[in-house]
Amino acid sequence: MRRVWTSEEPFDYEGEFYQLKGAFSEVKPLQQPQIPIYFGGASGAAVGVGAKHSNVYAFWGEPIAAIKQRIAEVKAAAPPGKDLKFSVSLRPILGETEAKAWEKAHYILSRVNETRTKAGIQLSSGVSARPQAVGSLRLLDFAKESEIHDKRLWTPIAAATGARGNTTALVGTPKQVAESLFDYYKAGVTTLLIRGFDPVEDAIAYGRDVIPLVRQQVQRQERKTATVA
Repeated sequence: MRRVWTSEEPFDYEGEFYQLKGAFSEVKPLQQPQIPIYFGGASGAAVGVGAKHSNVYAFWGEPIAAIKQRIAEVKAAAPPGKDLKFSVSLRPILGETEAKAWEKAHYILSRVNETRTKAGIQLSSGVSARPQAVGSLRLLDFAKESEIHDKRLWTPIAAATGARGNTTALVGTPKQVAESLFDYYKAGVTTLLIRGFDPVEDAIAYGRDVIPLVRQQVQRQERKTATVA
């Protein structure tokens, strides 16, 4: 893939999984020398591949301590001197007050369960919708441990859906959620990937009420670090 992005001439490739003949793209990435590669995977095999080949290693929303541990594991597997960055995916649920945020969170959970029932989806509690996905199994284990981790990482939607994808939420006011996102930054995360359950309205609220607060906290931290240095 990297060679397709950068090669000035057609080329052949014979690999274990892919065989290419005369591969070439006239369209080249704006980013040079290539587009940054994001990679996600929680298995041991995934860590080895992602640490070697990716620019950004992506995690689902796990507790802070677990994210710190996973960052350390991936860094240990990376080639010496590699500047590997890290992403975490979360689904903030916002409210004007904390109580309203939790009310909204439980309403979303009820809709998830209602939709599953109408669709005839039978999934026992704690059973993964993707049994071979180690990341899903990890989220379900965290859900079994507690409904809430850290300050406001909420796991019941992961449990209700069999942890099919990015299903852990941060529940609170914009200020509270921004503080929790900043905690991930302090843990070593460089990219925060957030999306909501109401794509349009949540995107507006994140851009207006959450992202500016996170950026302010990051800028204050960077100024403090620079002053100490």
